[in-house]
Amino acid sequence: MLQIKRLLLVALLLPSISISQEADIQAGKNLFNTNCAACHQLNRKAVGPALSGVSEKYDKEWLYSWIKNGTQMIKDGDPQAVAIWEEYNRAVMTNYPQFSNEQIDNILAYTDYTPPPPVTTVLDTAQVSSQGSDLSINIILVVSIVIFTILIVMLFLVQRTLLKIANASGVKIEPEPKKRLKPLWKLVIENQFLMFIVVVGFLLSSAYFSYGYLMQIGIDQGYAPIQPIHYSHKIHAGANQIECKYCHSSARVSKHSGIPALNVCMNCHEYIADYNGEEDLENGYTKDFYTKEIKKLYTAVGWDEENQVYTGNTQPVKWVRIHNLPDFVYFNHAQHAQVAKVECQTCHGPVEEMEIMYQYSPLTMGWCIDCHRESNVDKNNEYYQKVHDELSKKYGVEELTVAQLGGIECAKCHY
Repeated sequence: MLQIKRLLLVALLLPSISISQEADIQAGKNLFNTNCAACHQLNRKAVGPALSGVSEKYDKEWLYSWIKNGTQMIKDGDPQAVAIWEEYNRAVMTNYPQFSNEQIDNILAYTDYTPPPPVTTVLDTAQVSSQGSDLSINIILVVSIVIFTILIVMLFLVQRTLLKIANASGVKIEPEPKKRLKPLWKLVIENQFLMFIVVVGFLLSSAYFSYGYLMQIGIDQGYAPIQPIHYSHKIHAGANQIECKYCHSSARVSKHSGIPALNVCMNCHEYIADYNGEEDLENGYTKDFYTKEIKKLYTAVGWDEENQVYTGNTQPVKWVRIHNLPDFVYFNHAQHAQVAKVECQTCHGPVEEMEIMYQYSPLTMGWCIDCHRESNVDKNNEYYQKVHDELSKKYGVEELTVAQLGGIECAKCHY
């Protein structure tokens, strides 16, 4: 009887133990992502060693001491601590004396955890359902064909019956003689007024479409070229909320926004070698797809992912330019983005939603002039304050537009 009670107690405790282990792994994952992920990955070397299965390589008491105060262990000459320190370019790991042994156990539970493979099941009911639906469609088709055949036969019989009744009643049914109509082009030629209308309409429509075609030359709105390395603004500027001017830093001080150097990318991607964000399976943007694009970046900069060093074997990336103004047009990014505080999205559209970057605005002269006529100058901006006060009195307005400030003078953009 006592043994049965023990078995029942174990059976009741097993679910709670399992839940506790899951909670420990989740807590360890949170601690790992907050404190460790900047320098460590689970399955590959980064700034520090890979941590998957680390509790099997080192004694747990040693790990407690190493995580809490690894610096002191190196000073004391601990062989394992010194070996790790030497292997990883004498980079000293941050000490975490605030961690309890339980928290460290949670981290180790996460690094040792291997998720079970996904179980896929194939249901025979789907095949049965498909066969059943195919059968019902075939039945409907056959019934429809039979009904249409019966209707055609009935119409033919009704026509014959009506003809017999008409003949028996002495009614003669004669077909109407066909009138021969003049061709439309002859009617137009013979009528001078119609001819005049057609010619004028043709000339006006030709001029309209020719003008529209000529005005579209050099306008690349919607242009979205395929780049040698796929770069998703949707992920970087959208999901990760990276500021535009972190990558395009020259937009603050230069007329050009510039193409970011690849070492800007490597500021993050030295430690981010795999993509683990959301996928767009419908369009083929899977985790594997994004990870392969990161590998292209490594090839371009000559980054040895295994040894975490630059090899010096670099390859140029031939980016395709998207926004390109004519040579006779002057545009200054710093004047707009830095001084006037114009948001990048004003001209470039919702970049944070673009998987593939494209030209959002037409970038025509008329488009720029309309913007200058509608946009007010920030009167609290010290750069414009003095001239704003003078011109607002001249025009008798409180809010001064860019056009009133001289923003539509020819020499502003053409000189």
